[in-house]
Amino acid sequence: LKCGSRHYPPRPACPRCGSRELREVKLADEGRVVSYTVVRVAPRGFEHLTPYVVALIELDDGARLISQLTDVRPEDVRIGMRVVATFRRLREQSESGIIEYGTKFRPA
Repeated sequence: LKCGSRHYPPRPACPRCGSRELREVKLADEGRVVSYTVVRVAPRGFEHLTPYVVALIELDDGARLISQLTDVRPEDVRIGMRVVATFRRLREQSESGIIEYGTKFRPA
């Protein structure tokens, strides 16, 4: 990538410099909470999780992403808190019964 920035999820072009010459790289597993919100009224399929925290996380390599935090009470989350990626259950599709897994972040 011309500008050296990292983005998640993958995109067809860099939002910073417009380059289409992209390559996949492994992002850092750890980072810090830049901002967050506590979800108290959840969208359909996530009601049973409330309240839960969704955070803007800056990874140690500079990439930023939005992810749900896990293994922490909403009142214990702090700006600057160190977090680490973890593989967790995201949701179960009620119609098909398919269980989806993905990345969440927990306190480091």
